[in-house]
Amino acid sequence: MGPVEFIVLAFPEEQLRVRAVDSLVGVRRSRAVRMVDALVVTRTAAGEVVAAELDAFEELAGVLVGEGVERLIGPEDVKEAADLLDLGSCALVVLIEHLWAEEAAKGVRAAGGHVAGSVRIPPERLEEVRAALAARAETVREEG
Repeated sequence: MGPVEFIVLAFPEEQLRVRAVDSLVGVRRSRAVRMVDALVVTRTAAGEVVAAELDAFEELAGVLVGEGVERLIGPEDVKEAADLLDLGSCALVVLIEHLWAEEAAKGVRAAGGHVAGSVRIPPERLEEVRAALAARAETVREEG
């Protein structure tokens, strides 16, 4: 089994847009990831938290199907996702398995190794690092 990741994809409205799910389904079709479980979590303008299976939405029915689908996202996960949401917004909460990493992991284990750590770095942080490196390079050019 490849690494499994819990992802909260937040949107600024209470209604999830289908195209957000479509892009994830496209990645699934490429066999890069397997969708293990998914929910829509909404924090209403009044602050109420509502969680629903994808099948509760006509346009999303059948998205979460296939081998390996399990209902693993629980109430604690819903609360954690909701805590990340602004009032009047929603999130697609997804548990995915990174299938692309499974073969690499087998090779690492066969060689006596193991994954000693893993850190997800948000794209915003990478942009900050790139900007800092560019600024440093510019300073070096000006001084040199």
